[in-house]
Amino acid sequence: MNLREATRDDAGFLADMLVEAVNWSPEWKRKSRRRVLRAPNTAHYIAGWPREGDLGVVAEADGEPVGAAWLRFFSAEDPGYGFVAADVPELTIGVVPAWRGRGVGRALLRGVESRAVEAGIGRIGLSVERKNFAQRLYLAEGYEIVGAGSADADTMVKILT
Repeated sequence: MNLREATRDDAGFLADMLVEAVNWSPEWKRKSRRRVLRAPNTAHYIAGWPREGDLGVVAEADGEPVGAAWLRFFSAEDPGYGFVAADVPELTIGVVPAWRGRGVGRALLRGVESRAVEAGIGRIGLSVERKNFAQRLYLAEGYEIVGAGSADADTMVKILT
């Protein structure tokens, strides 16, 4: 597996990974790609990729993409689920189901953090539901819970610098 920078050509795959991130729980009825990309509160994570300030990484295995992680800045007027401040980008991460539990998420997280540091970004925020196994990964990688994003989710932040 290797990581590379996410480009404009990856917009479709990033949208697929957004759909995977939304549908993380096998207990829920799966939301369609169309529904995820038409809902304003989820579509704005990928709409117009890449916008100024966006950055991301794609994991590949045998030349095929298997996961992606990206950062996007939001405003207080159009916040993401894990909005902290306008100068703190929000992380989105998704892994192809067959590749989950194999270190792809951790590699993506570290890769996007490294690129964020290179870009001069000091903090990353995210929202994660408490039942999502990814929350343990974020805690292990130094993210801290800074508040409740909802009744079922936490907002987390990692200080990079």
